[in-house]
Amino acid sequence: MMRMQIDRALGVLSVMVALTAPSVWAEPLTAQDRDAITRLGSTQGRSENEIAPLLDHVSKAGERGLPTESLLNKVREGLAKGVEPKRIDPVLRQMTSRLESAHEVLQEAGSRGMEEGNRQRAIETMAEALSRGTTVDEVRELSRLSQDGRHKATQEELAAGAKGLAVMKEGRIPSKDGTALVGEGMKQGYRASELLDLSREVKRRGSDFEEGRASLKALREQVRRGERTDRLFKDEDHSGSGSGSGGDRRDRGDRGGRDSREESSRDRSDRHDRSGGGDRSDRTDRPDKVDRLDRPEKVDRIERPDRLDRLDRSDHSGSGRDR
Repeated sequence: MMRMQIDRALGVLSVMVALTAPSVWAEPLTAQDRDAITRLGSTQGRSENEIAPLLDHVSKAGERGLPTESLLNKVREGLAKGVEPKRIDPVLRQMTSRLESAHEVLQEAGSRGMEEGNRQRAIETMAEALSRGTTVDEVRELSRLSQDGRHKATQEELAAGAKGLAVMKEGRIPSKDGTALVGEGMKQGYRASELLDLSREVKRRGSDFEEGRASLKALREQVRRGERTDRLFKDEDHSGSGSGSGGDRRDRGDRGGRDSREESSRDRSDRHDRSGGGDRSDRTDRPDKVDRLDRPEKVDRIERPDRLDRLDRSDHSGSGRDR
């Protein structure tokens, strides 16, 4: 009888926690946020009535427990570029849908005992992973693999692993191999940043793995042995690919020492007698060239309004999307 009462009490408590959790996690807009965005819209000739639906959408997303900062940033970005509010609205809806999907898959992992970590970062990272091609089934497999090790991965690490898998797939790494590699990293306690570093390096060497010059199986074995990302590719990066450019530079240096000294001795007097104008100009870049090297042209990074619907991403290495 006592056992039944305890179980019933725990059941009621679980329901209460489930009902109150959204309000605990809610991120409603502050009055300052509303005022700031309304003023921004006003400077672009937008009335408060035009902007209010956008702010209401963001506020409702926050009330459902979704992170709102990225949504607010999208509203600010659009208004600052002079985009009409009615064109910003569908972009917000698309972003919100991705955040909701990320929230759901992370909640599923949490129901199996996986702790959160940084909740907001986990949801936003998972939303990006899903938008870049990682599937819900692949996330579930990563979650399953991560639970086989001694390290208890967090939802934040799961999200980073999912994003890492998306990055590898962009480098034409097969899903099965990428999932196994990321899952092994999670089992070995790789932090979120290490999982992303690993994925970027694998993507950068995608053609090597595809053409058999490198082995994902061997790389996974290194991870299983506990090697960290700062060591996995260290020897390869400093080897010069065996007989590559590093060896060529050493050969040129060894051959050139004595010969160049003899040539210098023979020609020193001739160079001394020259006016130096032509000789110096051959050895020195023109000032306008130096100026271009020191001060590269600025790139206009402002997106066009017709590309506003791109999800903001923090990773842009490799193909421009994984940094």
